[in-house]
Formats: sequence, structure tokens, C-alpha cells
Amino acid sequence: MGNYDALLVLSFGGPEGPDDVMPFLENVVRGRGVPRERLLEVAEHYLGFGGVSPINEQNRELVEALRPVAGVPVYWGNRNWHPFGEDTVRRMRDDGVRRAAVFATSAFAGYSSCRQYYEDIARISLDDGPELVKMRHYGDHPGFVEAMADHTRQALDRLGRDDARLVFTAHSIPVSMARTAGPEGGLYEAQLRRSAELVSRALGRTEPWDLVWQSRSGPPQVPWLEPDVCDHLRKLDAPAVVLVPIGFVSDHMEVVYDLDTEARQVAAELGLPMERAATAGTHPAFVRMVRELMDEPEPVPCPLTCCPAPVRPAPAGR
Repeated sequence: MGNYDALLVLSFGGPEGPDDVMPFLENVVRGRGVPRERLLEVAEHYLGFGGVSPINEQNRELVEALRPVAGVPVYWGNRNWHPFGEDTVRRMRDDGVRRAAVFATSAFAGYSSCRQYYEDIARISLDDGPELVKMRHYGDHPGFVEAMADHTRQALDRLGRDDARLVFTAHSIPVSMARTAGPEGGLYEAQLRRSAELVSRALGRTEPWDLVWQSRSGPPQVPWLEPDVCDHLRKLDAPAVVLVPIGFVSDHMEVVYDLDTEARQVAAELGLPMERAATAGTHPAFVRMVRELMDEPEPVPCPLTCCPAPVRPAPAGR
């Protein structure tokens, strides 16, 4: 078993006020050649919510929910905003932590959703600090499935009808990245479809469901996974719909903007009754899942050829 003496919740991070928004976004896209005009456009999404992403507060709530069940001290660090992972690891070292399980707030395979967390761990590790062991993908874990099924059931109840179509959503990624996800490719999509099927089955449903994508970015000439959720809603022949953000474990700006704002507006224009299921968040089954992952045999690290980093555009002028 893992034999850990601490748990590190490692997440994406998000701004917590208007002054944080641009520095946060610059951290997110560093080295990617994203035009400033695009950053300013995305910044408006955050500023429409007071410059605050819900993800940090949800991570605080998750950490507090984990403390009574983890059996070890629980720490939290981010990739792109305070508390930064490197600062947290220094504190863990000073606290005498020797070996920590790392729970990434991303359940699936892929470069951004898995390999980049391995890169984060390598970057924030210290020669005299704790060993950091990333836990496995968990989109098919019964705790994750139970949490998402329960939240989907609640959304169906709010809608008040049993004939609603379940539309599962996840973050779109470039097609080239999707093809190289996992040791043999295609694992990001395959895992998401598996999770959606398990949630639908847990609800006892036999009706068809859909998996669609949201939050694409990047130049329009680069193919990304489709269809987009809003495009899908416009073509959907259904009396009502429940959006299930299966690809997210907590509310990001992508969830509250792309689903709760844009997709809801499209549904309203279409006269399509819509509800959005909550993310796993701090559902008791999800919290128990983290403890159970710590008790599993230590996962075998992915091969270095798995989920390679995408080719970034060259900086302007080169």
C-alpha cells in the first residue's frame, strides 16, 4: 500500500479578485503563444463574476472535508495561483513530511488532465523534500460515479421530468492531443464515455445519452473535439436536458460560464428546459474515494511517451 504520511491536493488554481485575473491567466498560458486579445476576452468572463473563480473555495471545502477521513495531514497547492504547489511543498518539507499521496483534481487521461500534473510534481519536488506520488485516474471509481449520479438525480428532480436527455460535457482538447492520450491513444475520450455510461447505469436509465465538449480555445484552424455543447443543444431533439459536467470534479470558470451562462442562454432561446448537475465537489462518496485511493497499491507511473505535450506555436517573429 501507499504508506503515506500526508496528502497533497494538487489543483489548477483560480483568481480570487479582479486584480488577480490577468496575472493568473498569464500563468496559465505562459509559453503557449496565446494573443493578449484572447486573454482580455477570457478575463471578461472572470470579471463578470467579480474576478473570482469558484475553484479555490471548492478546494478549500474539499480539504476540510478530507481532514477527518484522510488519516494524515492534508495540504493544498495549485499550478497557476496561490497557494502555489512549490510553496506548499516547502511547507510540507518544513513540517517533516516524508512521503505524500498526490490527489490531482482531474480524473482522466490526457496531457492537460494527467501528464501536466506529473510535470508539476517534478517541478515542485525538492531534493530534501517529501516524495510525491500521484494517485491514479478515478473517473470509473464507484465513489466518483455515485457522486455524479446523485447530483444528476437531483438535477432531474429539479427539472421535474423523467424524459430529459442526459448530455455529459467535458473540456474539449485538440484532436491531436486526444489521439495521443494514454499509452495507446484515445484514452481521454474512452474514459469519459466509460464514466458517462456508469453514471447513466447507476441511475437505472436505458435511454441514450450524449457526450459533448465545451471551453475550446486556440486558433480556429486547429481541430478540437466536437460538437460544442451549445451547438449540440441547437440540434438536439429532446423535451428537456440535464447537462452533466462529467469532465470536471469541481466548478471551474468553464462550468459556471460555459454551462450556467452560455448554454443556459441557448436553452432559454430554444425554449428547452435545462438543469445542470453539480460537480463531484465534496459529495461524501467522492471524499471517501480519495481515502480509498490512498489505500490502494501504489500506481505504476505512466510511461514518459504517454500523453505527450502538444506542439506549441512559435513565438511571433521567429
